[in-house]
Amino acid sequence: MIQIHNLKKSYHKQTVLNVPEINIPEGQSFGLVGNNGAGKTTLLRLMLDLIRASEGEIQIDNQSVKDQEDWKNITGSFIDEKFLIHYLTPEEYFQFLAKIRGVSAGDVSMHLKLFEPLFNDEIFGKKKYIRNLSKGNKKKLGIAAALLGDPKLVILDEPFENLDPTSQIRLKKIIQQFQKEKSVTFVISSHDLNHVTEICDRIVILDKGIIIKDMEVTESTLNELTDYFSSSVEN
Repeated sequence: MIQIHNLKKSYHKQTVLNVPEINIPEGQSFGLVGNNGAGKTTLLRLMLDLIRASEGEIQIDNQSVKDQEDWKNITGSFIDEKFLIHYLTPEEYFQFLAKIRGVSAGDVSMHLKLFEPLFNDEIFGKKKYIRNLSKGNKKKLGIAAALLGDPKLVILDEPFENLDPTSQIRLKKIIQQFQKEKSVTFVISSHDLNHVTEICDRIVILDKGIIIKDMEVTESTLNELTDYFSSSVEN
């Protein structure tokens, strides 16, 4: 699904990301963890062609993200609030998305029904513009939008941030449902070690733009991650 080769990103001659190779097969849930400044969001933005690499290449579904466009039709994503249209209501936003993604009104309604427990009756029917929603509700809306239209690949940056504990658990269940029923490939950056080990098959630790560990998730993964970040505190 995703192939990364000799990827580098530099700003003012300082390299902030240096990834020789990553291959993410279709259907895998891939987690990125690391402290602030590790390069996680930079990598996600490069995957989505929001910024251009200094060197190297990323392919999604055997297409170069910088040179081709069809990969966008199978990819959903939510990186931050800039992905939303703040002067629209949530209803208007999904009407807009339905038109550009070719999704019927009925399919949109069925899709949003899956998210009703997560929305907790706080988003739709409130006559609010998106700009007036809380950070947590904007995140919920953006993630629901990313999953609209049966994407094969979904890229999420810090999906559990700004969510209360109940919402985090509900979101985790939704992601697991899409994994199980639709075999969606997920790439998820998160600071939450517990949730990322529960929903991901594989986790990569980034530090200062470099891959430190690339591990398949097992029963001991959470302890390994906790030990790694604990040791960095002690040092």
